[in-house]
Amino acid sequence: MTAAAGPEGYELSTDPARVDRDLVHRFLRDESYWARGISREVVDRCIENSLCFGVYRGPEQVAFARVVTDRAAIAYLGDVFVVQAHRGRGLGKWLVETVMADPDLQGLRRFLLGTADAHSLYERFGFRPLANPGRMMEIARPYEGPEE
Repeated sequence: MTAAAGPEGYELSTDPARVDRDLVHRFLRDESYWARGISREVVDRCIENSLCFGVYRGPEQVAFARVVTDRAAIAYLGDVFVVQAHRGRGLGKWLVETVMADPDLQGLRRFLLGTADAHSLYERFGFRPLANPGRMMEIARPYEGPEE
């Protein structure tokens, strides 16, 4: 479990018990462009099956990221966000920097992510467009259905 002190009294933790699942669900469902409409059940399963990183100010969670990985060859970074009231303080950069330095994520052959608007942030850490996008394929199923 990783714990680190950050700027302005913020703290980062990988303790899954600290994740504010209500906050993560609400943000992903209502504010994200990539998971709009996601159910709480899916968010819970995502958290339970990923390496999660939370940024906290005291007991309040203010940022989140998760990595889906086998901790040996491949990882996918997703659901990275900083709540609006805490943006502009370098927390997103610090969060991604801490994710990339995590001991379980070193020496991976491939580290993937998707972004519509944060390319410059991720490029600082070595992310580039796919070298051969013709090799990559996907099944895309947007979140739909009644909400809780």
